[in-house]
Amino acid sequence: MRFVAALMRHETNTFSPIATPLSAFFRGSWNNGPLYGADAIAGYRGTNYPLAAFIDLAEEAGAELAVPIAANASPSGVVTDAAFEAISESILDALRGGCDAVLLDMHGAMVTESHDDAEGELLRRVRAVCPDVPVAVALDFHTNLSPAMVDNSTVITGYRTYPHVDMYETGARAGATLLRALKGEVDPVMVWGARPMLPHMLRQTPAEQPMKDIMDRAIRAEAEGAVLNASVFGSFPLADTPHTRLSAVVVADRKAEGGQALCDALLDEAWTRRRDFVFPLEPMERSIARARELDDGPVILVDHGDNTGAGGCQDVMAVIEEVLRQGLEDVAAGPICDPEAVAAMIEAGVGNRVSLPVGGKTAMPALNLVPRPLHLEGVVTTITNGRFRISGPMMTGIMVDLGRCAVLDTGAMQLVVSERRLEPFDIGSFTHAGIDPTRKRYVLIKSRQHFRAGFEPIARHIVLVAGPGVCSSDYSLFPFERLERPIFPLDGDPEGQTKSKNREEIRP
Repeated sequence: MRFVAALMRHETNTFSPIATPLSAFFRGSWNNGPLYGADAIAGYRGTNYPLAAFIDLAEEAGAELAVPIAANASPSGVVTDAAFEAISESILDALRGGCDAVLLDMHGAMVTESHDDAEGELLRRVRAVCPDVPVAVALDFHTNLSPAMVDNSTVITGYRTYPHVDMYETGARAGATLLRALKGEVDPVMVWGARPMLPHMLRQTPAEQPMKDIMDRAIRAEAEGAVLNASVFGSFPLADTPHTRLSAVVVADRKAEGGQALCDALLDEAWTRRRDFVFPLEPMERSIARARELDDGPVILVDHGDNTGAGGCQDVMAVIEEVLRQGLEDVAAGPICDPEAVAAMIEAGVGNRVSLPVGGKTAMPALNLVPRPLHLEGVVTTITNGRFRISGPMMTGIMVDLGRCAVLDTGAMQLVVSERRLEPFDIGSFTHAGIDPTRKRYVLIKSRQHFRAGFEPIARHIVLVAGPGVCSSDYSLFPFERLERPIFPLDGDPEGQTKSKNREEIRP
């Protein structure tokens, strides 16, 4: 047998000003751009990614494996058509040589200049080349599921965790069902649906209510063999598309029953709990004042409005400025993405004092936010190449590259400044630069939920801080244009409405 596996991952914040060309698809590598062929296999083998599971699956099945490309970018703005076409053509070219199975590691919320459903478009092209070949797809928990994704796949599975610590397992689940289909043991069909709601991302995690019972029910049904696979997708609300909403997909054996009933039950329960998926915001100043009164550290301060993991610029300085204004001390903060500041600190050299503007270089026109650097003075204490391997439970084993980094010690704060953006979900963001976050009173990071993978185990307290940025949890700030309306909570609460008008039923 010959399998073709590939990775195309991007979570697109359509309000983010950060460009996403092909060179941005370097996550997990030190080069500018994707990994190809043997380099892609070497880069992802043994990691906590679906692609790693596909590599292991092919080897265990004794199949020849082609991995034409692994293109993985940090969340940012709309992907260029040129990048999408280059990635797609790499995959399609491998398929034209013939294969017995296709295994795709994708996000599920990728938007390009011409396609608001990039995954669906790629799968449509895959199906055109391989009309009779089974296609297994592993998707992120924040997928915006579309008809094209389901119509052109054989099996779809999604992450069950947030932070995403079951990425490998998700690939293994998809691959296992695909292998059973190849052997003729099962005949998969997919049942799916959606509800007109935008759950706040800070209320989506399956580790807690209101999502916990819903996801637990899907997990239980799959574990007990009632269905082949069951997945719930919280959605990525910052992608302005007609497919953005909470959804679910169930993979069932054609000759079995129960798939439709399970899918309906999962979605109906989510809709019933829709008000519980709304996150109440607290003013930034009040959150920091509350943190100042906490007895001991580390206190993890989480600036979720400028979260790179959802497309943030990672250079908004409002929360850092307020922390310093309120007099918090013994603070580790960052990384702040500012290549100009990094260059200036490297030129000054370790041990030398600098006075310079940091961050605040990026305009965010979608939210009418203008650049606002923060002038800081301090000593350059460390310069690094920004490379470290993730040791925590999310994306375990991936080698990341922040670009060159420098640490500025202002006295009250040690600030990590980097050339590249990366959501700090692993303490390596600090330890690679000689800062031990376990010994700090305060640790200020730009994240939303993924930080819990690496920082929750060391935290004495966690304080969420609603700083400004294109990842704000206040959806009323965003100029949505392409959502299917009405949608909760943007358009109020339609009592008695339980089903989306464009809900799909069975997709073979």
